[in-house]
Amino acid sequence: MNAVLYARVSSREQEREGYSIPAQRRLLTEYAQSRGYRVEREFVDVESAKNPGRKQFSTMLRLLETDAECRVVLVEKTDRLYRNRTDSLTFEELIERRNVEVHLVKEGRIISKNSRSQDKFMHDIHVAVAKNYVENLKEEVRKGMREKAEQGIYPGRAPLGYRNNTVTRTIEPDPQKAPILKRIFELYGTGNYSLSSLRKEIVSETGKRVSRAHLETVLKNRFYLGYFTWQTVEYKGTHEPLIDAGTFQRVQDVLAGRNKPRCRKHNFAFAGLLTCANDGCRVTTELHKGRYVYYRCSYGRGKCGFPYVPEQKISDSLGDVLRDIYVPDHIANAIADSMQGDQERAESARQAQLAEVKQSLALLRTRMDQMYDDKLDGKIDEDFWSRKMTDWREQERSLQARADALITTVASERVLSAKRVLELANKAHFLYLTRNHAERAQLLRLVLLNCATDGANLKPTYRKPFDVIFQRTRNEEWSGRLDLNQRPPGPEPDSAAC
Repeated sequence: MNAVLYARVSSREQEREGYSIPAQRRLLTEYAQSRGYRVEREFVDVESAKNPGRKQFSTMLRLLETDAECRVVLVEKTDRLYRNRTDSLTFEELIERRNVEVHLVKEGRIISKNSRSQDKFMHDIHVAVAKNYVENLKEEVRKGMREKAEQGIYPGRAPLGYRNNTVTRTIEPDPQKAPILKRIFELYGTGNYSLSSLRKEIVSETGKRVSRAHLETVLKNRFYLGYFTWQTVEYKGTHEPLIDAGTFQRVQDVLAGRNKPRCRKHNFAFAGLLTCANDGCRVTTELHKGRYVYYRCSYGRGKCGFPYVPEQKISDSLGDVLRDIYVPDHIANAIADSMQGDQERAESARQAQLAEVKQSLALLRTRMDQMYDDKLDGKIDEDFWSRKMTDWREQERSLQARADALITTVASERVLSAKRVLELANKAHFLYLTRNHAERAQLLRLVLLNCATDGANLKPTYRKPFDVIFQRTRNEEWSGRLDLNQRPPGPEPDSAAC
């Protein structure tokens, strides 16, 4: 009689050991020779039998369905043939409908249509045991991986930039790919790249090809901050972060569209700064004869009476806006001294808050460690552990975020920046008169949010704190105003730095 031989191992590691498959084939071949069977074909699978769909197993089923001469299947034992109920029921149907015989050589049992009920019963028990073995193994593996995650070790495959250390069973930065990963975040954080252009730039610089979809996944992955998510729970990892929190947040802002650069065909000086006082539409620009720039209403709500205004006239009119902001020197110095005192008080308060947050964080982590010991000792059950740890991890993330925010010293540059603002308020008009159109527009954007105009009159909306300075100047009539057509004494401030 013709027979088929079936052998299986669960993994490539078992196959590379070189013992299991040859041993199975030798046993089954000797059995076939002793019983007078001619082995028509051999089928070997190197994959788990926990789920249906094995390649060679499915090919063998099709052969048994179509070959009328082949009715015998030789296999070492039940769990080599199947470990799931679906494959077992498929074979039961072949046994009943096609008179197939399954010879379980090591178990010394033949399962056929005419087998005793005792043999069929024992076979069903072996199928149940094989299935239970897989389910129990799956449960133990899941439990072990969760335990690993609880200890801060990612139990999966390392993402781009890291590698799995098979010796220490930890995750560490990949010396070759970590610089590529950092470069990806650095370039995209500038806001000058789309995902597609970033992909091309990375290929050009490093030769590393990363798909556009994978780039987006990488840029959103908190793994690079030192966190990972396992089974819907986020854990603080023990692996080394590759990206700092500031860079990561900047990248998220770019991804969310909060930092998209605006591209213009022509870089007109005052574009985007003016609105039409008649209907609230944006004032747009037109280039005439390739050299003359005119400003007009964009007519978003229909035609209005806004005239075409040359750029020089707009520039001269906007200069008058800066006449209305001024702070006398003695008041500016008093404000700067007050801000210096505020900085010292803010630094003292920061230190106190940081110490308090660190103390709370240390206490919380001590509680988490104690509860972990209680779980290992069996004092608390798994459900209670999971529920409490989820709450405490959320508190830990919140406290760590507060600590990270407080870790930066209150910068003395803030007082310097305040001095520059006051200095700019004193000398803004003089600076304006000595600059070209583009530099004037840059200075105006430091002072104004926008400016409504009907082509003749201007109604400015000042940025903070220039709005307050404007109100104080108008209402209290600060004395000591300089002649704004003359250069003021002292060094000229850097408007761009201001």
